[in-house]
Amino acid sequence: MLRPMTTEPERQNGVGTHDGFQRLWTPHRMAYIQGENKPTGPEAGDGCPFCGIPEMSDQDGLIVARGKHVYAVLNLYPYNGGHLMVVPYRHVADYTELDGPETAELADLTKRAMVALRKASGAHGFNIGMNQGSAAGAGIAAHLHQHIVPRWGGDTNFMPVVGHTKVLPQLLADTRQMLSDAWPND
Repeated sequence: MLRPMTTEPERQNGVGTHDGFQRLWTPHRMAYIQGENKPTGPEAGDGCPFCGIPEMSDQDGLIVARGKHVYAVLNLYPYNGGHLMVVPYRHVADYTELDGPETAELADLTKRAMVALRKASGAHGFNIGMNQGSAAGAGIAAHLHQHIVPRWGGDTNFMPVVGHTKVLPQLLADTRQMLSDAWPND
C-alpha cells in the first residue's frame, strides 16, 4: 500500500535504514524469483507447469481458449495486464520441433488473442515473441510458449522504470473471464 510522502524521517521499526523511499510490497513475486513451479528437468514429467495446466479447469488454470494442438493462458507473472501465452499441449522446447498443424494453430490462436485483447481492453499494440532457451531469457525453456503482451500508449510510466514494479489493475481471474468472453470463435 502506498502512503503519502512525508518530509519527516519515518521509523522502520527496526527493519532496515530509512532511505526516503516509499515501498510497494509485492510478496507474490517471490514465488517467481525463487523458481516456484519451474520444471526440475527437460522432460514432460519433470514438473512442467505447461503440461499440468491443461488438466485443470479453465478458471483454475487461467486458460482463455483451447485448441486441438495449443491453448491460450494468462501469464501468472504478467508484464502487462492481459499478458497471454499460446502454448502447445505437446512438450517441446524449440519452435522447429512443432509440426505443421501445431505451427498453424499457434499462429491462429495468436491472432485470436490479439483480437480478444483489442476488444476487451482496447490494446494499442503488442509485443509478441518467444524466448528460445534459457540463454535467451526463457523462464521455462523446456516447454515452448509464445508471449502476447498488450501495450497501450503511455503504459511505460515511472513504476516499471523507477520502481521496477508493474501495477496490474485487475485480478487474473477477472482478466481471464473478460478475455474468454471476448475470444473470437470463428
